[in-house]
Amino acid sequence: MQHIVLLGFGAIGRDIAQQLAPEIAAGEITLTAVVRSLAGHAGRDDLGAAVRTADDAQWDQLIGTADVVVECASVAAAVDLAPAVISAGADLVLTSVGALADDSARASLLGGPGRLWVTNGAIGGFDVLGAAADAHGLDSISIRTAKLAGSLVQPWMSESQARRLTQLRRGDDPITVFQGDPISAIRKFPANVNVSAALAWATRGLPQSGATSDLQLMASSLQRVQVCLLADPDAELSRHEVLAHGPAGRFEFTFESAPSPNNPKTSGLTALSVVRSLRAALQAPPLR
Repeated sequence: MQHIVLLGFGAIGRDIAQQLAPEIAAGEITLTAVVRSLAGHAGRDDLGAAVRTADDAQWDQLIGTADVVVECASVAAAVDLAPAVISAGADLVLTSVGALADDSARASLLGGPGRLWVTNGAIGGFDVLGAAADAHGLDSISIRTAKLAGSLVQPWMSESQARRLTQLRRGDDPITVFQGDPISAIRKFPANVNVSAALAWATRGLPQSGATSDLQLMASSLQRVQVCLLADPDAELSRHEVLAHGPAGRFEFTFESAPSPNNPKTSGLTALSVVRSLRAALQAPPLR
């Protein structure tokens, strides 16, 4: 029997638990879900999981019991708590890939001795793009994401900026709310553009010399990928358009993801991607 610890039990965490229901029912795995507070979880179905809070001492203990830890909380939670999983030598499945845009967290998450499993999230095609990047065949990589305007309102926005988004009506032209690299995008929109960091991870390429590490490659890739985020009043589904070109050719992918049944602001595909990464981690030879 293998034990999984979920850091976060919101829409994605609950979707994951539902996907794992057959294994839980068969006694193949046990599941512990870590939440901010038990009071906030009161009245919700545990979905076969033991629900705990993440005070510092208990978090260390939970890591020690886990075959795999799955982070599915937020970029902030991943930055604060996920590095301890890697430093303890455990397997970590990272959902909030935007944590890799934080310099300190990136160094810890890629520093070992634990293994990091990075999920694709709501987009794909990474096998093709990764192969092209490994052969130094991509000169330009960009992602254009369109989401409902209301989901992009942020606490740092001025009243006029927020009003500009909330007053958009169906049929209005989309508004560009961000253009730049994934690091800046994730700082401004931490819950909306994790896919840009996943794209940077997938296209980081192979070392050109023994002195080049994944840490250096990812830092460079985060500067190369370009992000455009649109507020679209007609975006019933989140839309991601990936464009890459170079000596290997020209590649264009479009993804429109249906929302999670547990939270319309979250792509339902994200949990499916996480479960796929989790099952690969569970089948890998144990680290300890």
